[in-house]
Amino acid sequence: MPRTMALATLMLALPAFAQTPPEVTLTRLDCGNGFNDQRRFSDSFAYTNPKVPFTFSCYVIKHGADTMVWDTGLAPGSNPNATNKPLTDLLAQLDIKPDQVKYVGISHFHADHTGQLAPFANATLLIGKGDWDGVNAQPPMTGANVAGFKDWIGTSRKVEPLTADKDVFGDGSVMVLRTPGHTPGHQSLLVRLKQKGPVVLVGDAAHFRENYLRDGVPGFNYDRAQTIASIERIKQIEKNLKATVVIQHDPRDVTKLPAFPAAAK
Repeated sequence: MPRTMALATLMLALPAFAQTPPEVTLTRLDCGNGFNDQRRFSDSFAYTNPKVPFTFSCYVIKHGADTMVWDTGLAPGSNPNATNKPLTDLLAQLDIKPDQVKYVGISHFHADHTGQLAPFANATLLIGKGDWDGVNAQPPMTGANVAGFKDWIGTSRKVEPLTADKDVFGDGSVMVLRTPGHTPGHQSLLVRLKQKGPVVLVGDAAHFRENYLRDGVPGFNYDRAQTIASIERIKQIEKNLKATVVIQHDPRDVTKLPAFPAAAK
């Protein structure tokens, strides 16, 4: 084959390999608001405020044509802090149907993060193995929202119990991070955005900025040492990646992401 023809053939073949990376976006959904006794969140009596604002957040991650939901909030009507808008209604405003969701990742098994898992019949549930074991134990581990998982336990729905970090889409853009301590299988989520940069959703690794900044540990956490180690890991990720850390329950962090229905990109 002449040299010119070979070069032309190569140039025609390049677009097949030089694919544009999928766009990644992150949207926060309001899944409830209320107040909490901050004194509960330090086992060293660091806080004195009996009533501080407390928010409940759910998130949607778009990775090209694929959709992931992170945490599903309280079930509507189950708690005075719960929103009266089902998660499916909020997703509809983003033109997302439950059966289109590929992954549902949860930070941990408590009811305020797992109250609306049921609609996502086609999704793979990404849950820390320690929490999955706690849900399925007889009797279940204290605090595990067994009712929230009833559609997954003993059924054909897809569950992936994680023992380590998971690169969700295989390109490093969305990673479930192992951050145990609050519960045995607690997880956080790293989302790398092109414009905003990396964002870490901490689940309940920390509930307030005060917990995060000073390694505060609630007395009801599963493991104190693991909690501190997980907070320190997130701090190192924040430093090394220059990441935005979002404390999911702290309303002061809500404005770190655009207001619904806008997405961070």
